Amino acid sequence: MAKILVFNNDKDRMETYYRNENDAMPYNTNNTLKVSEFRGSSNSQTLWTTKRAMQSFNTTRFLYGKPIPVGYAFKRPWEGGHR
Repeated sequence: MAKILVFNNDKDRMETYYRNENDAMPYNTNNTLKVSEFRGSSNSQTLWTTKRAMQSFNTTRFLYGKPIPVGYAFKRPWEGGHR
């Protein structure tokens, strides 16, 4: 189970969610971005994002009209993949 911290830009505060790997990310519509997709190959049990980032994904997915493959959206710098 992952602990997900979401900065809610509208309320100017952090929100905490606990989700399983196959659950949808907070603020995600129609289950189009699962926690496991967002986590990718990261080993972290704590993930973070913003409400606006999730809403932007929803809008992009809606306008694109079909699934968007996500390799990973979350990865800490020391886990590699950053140059």
